[in-house]
Amino acid sequence: MATVMKDIELQPNIPTSVLFEKHANFIKEYSQKENSYEYGMTDYLRMSGMFWGLTALELMNTLPTQSKDEIAEFIKNCQDPESGGISACVKHDPHILHTLSAIQILCIYDNLNAIDVDGVVRYIVSLQLSDGSFMGDKWGEVDTRFSFCAVATLALLDRLNAIDMNQAVEFVMSCKNFDGGYGSRPLSESHAGLIYCCVGFLSITNRLDLVDRDTLAWWLCERQLPSGGLNGRPEKLPDVCYSWWVLSSLSILGRLHWIDAEALKKFILACQDTDTGGFADRPGDVADPFHTLFGIAAMSLLGYESVQKVNPTFCMPQHVIDRLQLKPQILTD
Repeated sequence: MATVMKDIELQPNIPTSVLFEKHANFIKEYSQKENSYEYGMTDYLRMSGMFWGLTALELMNTLPTQSKDEIAEFIKNCQDPESGGISACVKHDPHILHTLSAIQILCIYDNLNAIDVDGVVRYIVSLQLSDGSFMGDKWGEVDTRFSFCAVATLALLDRLNAIDMNQAVEFVMSCKNFDGGYGSRPLSESHAGLIYCCVGFLSITNRLDLVDRDTLAWWLCERQLPSGGLNGRPEKLPDVCYSWWVLSSLSILGRLHWIDAEALKKFILACQDTDTGGFADRPGDVADPFHTLFGIAAMSLLGYESVQKVNPTFCMPQHVIDRLQLKPQILTD
């Protein structure tokens, strides 16, 4: 029996441009719904949500409703004085994911002096295990996402020498598969989001020489479906967030030109909510800040006018990376 490829069909009359004003209003209104059920139920990812929204606004050249000091005060209140880690919300446990998001936000607004930077470094170091891997928090989950978070955070703080880098690289490479991709742990299947984490890790640590460049780029390009959208692994539907995970990896590998950019642009534009603003995972679904950032960031990588240039390794405005004098490794022909 023939296998039917999972995909969607784009409807006619989709938007032909990025609806900047609607997206900016969507993000600003989202951050002000403090009394809503949805706002209360997303405390567990508040810090990352702030990163998604604030970064999207920055890429769209739009100021947030909160002041720089208000944003920094919230982050300061989320830092655990004992471990040094930063949590998703006040009175939550710290986690490496939210620690990175907080540092990214503070770097965008040039306000790192608002927190205990040495405490953050101490926290990251405490999460590295003897095999080079990193836990996400004190409860012990290990994942290559956390390896990326560790080196990205330390790079932004100019403290990469604080960890055992050789062991960290060895662990990430132990998660490499026969298809050139990477999984969450050794023997886990290749996944576009985790490939971004591992390729981004190797970009920051200047070890892209270890990547099977064209084999991996081919696997990533195979994620593009007839609709133009990208999926995260075989036999899955396309999703706007993979426009970022796949494109950023291809950009780092110097193989962005291997995908059909115009077809992908059309898919991304179709995922906009023309009523409320924001991007959804697929056309007709509910928009959210997560997919909004990655839709806009992907359009930046595709060279869309009026979107600030985004750095493919850090998912931050390029001008911020330049100000910090960071030079993550990017392959070119």
